[in-house]
Amino acid sequence: MIRPTTPDDTAAILALAVATGLAPPDATDELRDVLASHFAGTLGRDHTWVTDDDGGPVGVAYFAPERLTEGTWNLYMIAVRPDLQGRGRGAALLRHAEETLAARGERLLLVDTSGLPEFERTRAFYRKCGYDEEARVREFWKAGDDKVVFRKALAAPGR
Repeated sequence: MIRPTTPDDTAAILALAVATGLAPPDATDELRDVLASHFAGTLGRDHTWVTDDDGGPVGVAYFAPERLTEGTWNLYMIAVRPDLQGRGRGAALLRHAEETLAARGERLLLVDTSGLPEFERTRAFYRKCGYDEEARVREFWKAGDDKVVFRKALAAPGR
């Protein structure tokens, strides 16, 4: 069941970030701060966190508007517990984000990832979900690690 994230989900989300390699075990403070700011209402009302709950959080997605644009959003985080990956949970979270944004009349969803070989599965996931590689910024993350930007136009409801 996909539902809004609650403060009680924080520890599980931090554990998900570590388990999926999105954050090293000693570097979850920034993520904890973003979640705390979200729950305090200081990130802005449009910042959206959703959790895939199956007897506890097993997946999470975070998406927010791109500043100074009309209808462009960023998917900042999507993660599914490693033992449950490949079963459609990530695609369901992504679809939920897309449908939520399309229902609001938003236009685009962008996703950044790494160009390293070990992220090929991630890039294949986005392609499979209908995303196109829009841009590549060479050596963005660090020397030898490109930033790959994926883009998907969101269909308006009823189209």
